[in-house]
Amino acid sequence: MPHLISRSTRAGRRWPLLLAALAGLGATTLVAGQPAASGAESDGTRTVSYQGYQVEVPDDWRVVDLAEDPTACVRFDRPTVYLGEPAAQQDCPANVVGRTAAVLIEPLEEVAADRVSERTATSLADAESHDGAIELAVEEAGVLVTAAHGPAQEATVREVLGSARVTDAAEPAALPEAPAEQPEPLLAGPQPGDYLGLGFDACTAPSQGSMDAWLANSPYQAIGVYISGAQRGCSQGNLTASWVESQTSKGWHLFPIDVGRQAPCSNYSQRISTDPATAHQQGVDAAAGAVSAAQSLGIPAGSAVYSDIEAYSRGGSCTTGVLNYLSGWTEGLHAAGYLSGMYSSGASGVADVAAAYNDTSYTRVDHLFFAWWNGRADTDSGQYAPNEYWADHQRIHQYVGEVTETYGGVSINIDRDYLDVGEGTVPAPSCAGVNTNFTAYPDLVSGDGGAEVSAAQCQLLAAGFDPGEGTPTGEYDAGTVAAVEAFQGDRGLTVTGDLDAGTWTALLSLGSTPQLQNGSTGEAVTRLQRALTAALGRTVGIDGQFGPETEQAVIDYQGSRSLDADGIVGPLTWGALQSGR
Repeated sequence: MPHLISRSTRAGRRWPLLLAALAGLGATTLVAGQPAASGAESDGTRTVSYQGYQVEVPDDWRVVDLAEDPTACVRFDRPTVYLGEPAAQQDCPANVVGRTAAVLIEPLEEVAADRVSERTATSLADAESHDGAIELAVEEAGVLVTAAHGPAQEATVREVLGSARVTDAAEPAALPEAPAEQPEPLLAGPQPGDYLGLGFDACTAPSQGSMDAWLANSPYQAIGVYISGAQRGCSQGNLTASWVESQTSKGWHLFPIDVGRQAPCSNYSQRISTDPATAHQQGVDAAAGAVSAAQSLGIPAGSAVYSDIEAYSRGGSCTTGVLNYLSGWTEGLHAAGYLSGMYSSGASGVADVAAAYNDTSYTRVDHLFFAWWNGRADTDSGQYAPNEYWADHQRIHQYVGEVTETYGGVSINIDRDYLDVGEGTVPAPSCAGVNTNFTAYPDLVSGDGGAEVSAAQCQLLAAGFDPGEGTPTGEYDAGTVAAVEAFQGDRGLTVTGDLDAGTWTALLSLGSTPQLQNGSTGEAVTRLQRALTAALGRTVGIDGQFGPETEQAVIDYQGSRSLDADGIVGPLTWGALQSGR
């Protein structure tokens, strides 16, 4: 549909005629929650209007008038249009994960300034999706529109937004000015901080009045809040920097949660890749989003942020996908000075990270948040993880799920948690667990930075060419340039100090040179796949399994280097790779 958000007196004068025309075209008009007219033909859409702002939505979407149902939960896992201001305390179930498509249209004049950010657009052309949502302020109509979506529904919600019309019934309102700077870090310090005792998590951050009532009357002093991730199922209208500061200043401990990609074998719309390099990068990207959200809320470095991985069937590429994702998640958080945590069920994610606790091919999470609904307020993980793992004040046990409790006259549906947590220290940089599997190995020069630089620094260190103190720093500094120059000289390559395709190929292939062919497995195959990715300038799957894809890549490499193209990696092929050809 064309993008049209305009306001004209002609449209306003002829609004009844416009509605009649729409009905004649098969669209059904719904104003602020009225049911669709029965018996009308439909072209698959109906028109919904709120305060003079009008959009067309699919016929099967629900419409909820929040003035009529003020405690309705604004949840994004059902195709729904919500009209009006959400209640400060919504009646939400504790566990809502995942998104389909939903639109919230609320009055702009009721929006607090600290809910506004650089993500809030004022034109659809400039509106980008962040964390599975598009936020659009239509000042001409005086409304703020939040269009939440899963990966497959972004086009649908953009079509809904593109259908918008503004009539003379609208009352303009200005978008509040966003705070000029990031909030100051919490005076209470890193979260959840040092705490032993009861807590709870809820789908949406409760109102200030609810938090005060529960602080005074409940046994809880800690709360899990969903700060980021495109799979968050509930709206977070209360969750602002001022809300966070208010709770922590009053004595609440917060444990921030990210709900992003889910296990590769799950049914969620946004899943982790089974390719190790891609899964790792997805974890790094998720960490960047969580850090940005934490900083915008004033949650400081040193805090732990927990990745919510819902239950899944363990084994094979599903397990390795989750572990690679959590490695990237942990490394990304560490790079920003945060601690990493993981939430999952005892029988799936918890069992997997426990089984890999001492596996140096993965980077271990710092905190464990496990769901085992056994009704016991303790941190005993039973058969799912040895209790000597994550034993230094690094545990949260979700021991009861989805119960409604009432304190001080306020009822909230929650999961009950028991915490034994401490601030901890972010580990110093180390090459243990640093990712070296990428879909491409770009040219790098002095001044560059990022995960690929860290990988190169660790490869150089392993080869005997030390980039300097603190390796890996992720910064292509003078020490890295010197190490690359020394490596290039040793390999007979042109000494430039830059990491080009030839230098990458030689560096990644360095090591033992066994004969490899279709059916081979192991570390040497992994090195071969990395080196071929660099040498050919295309992605070769890096999984340590010499299959048809790797065989074809070997044949292509051999043919392009005037070698016998038989798909078997012997001394000549290894020699060419290790010399950077």
